[in-house]
Amino acid sequence: MRFLVDAQLPKRLTNVLAQAGHDVVHTSDLPLGNRTPDDELIRIAEREQRVVVTKDRDFEVSHLLRGEPSKLLLVTTGNITNRDLAALLTESLLTVADALAEVGYVELTATSVVIRRSGQSN
Repeated sequence: MRFLVDAQLPKRLTNVLAQAGHDVVHTSDLPLGNRTPDDELIRIAEREQRVVVTKDRDFEVSHLLRGEPSKLLLVTTGNITNRDLAALLTESLLTVADALAEVGYVELTATSVVIRRSGQSN
């Protein structure tokens, strides 16, 4: 699977994804770095068929209203250390990847993986 990790999430998450065999880019690796606008991130994700991994609920709104990005992993863990977030993603990654193969929107909470079907939000 191919992922694009947004600026609010630590770059160390790219290591978790890469070690699991996924193709991953962090916004800090893009030409505009972490200042890359959301609409450009969506264009990159669509062009390169990447899942946007973010905490930014603006992507949720865009996905639900416009279907962009077509694949979204929304991280809603609240306050959590980077190490704990990396561990949570490691533990949940198989479930997340399997879900994203079937649906366009998955939410990773501090306690679960929530698979969102079309038209579902919080």
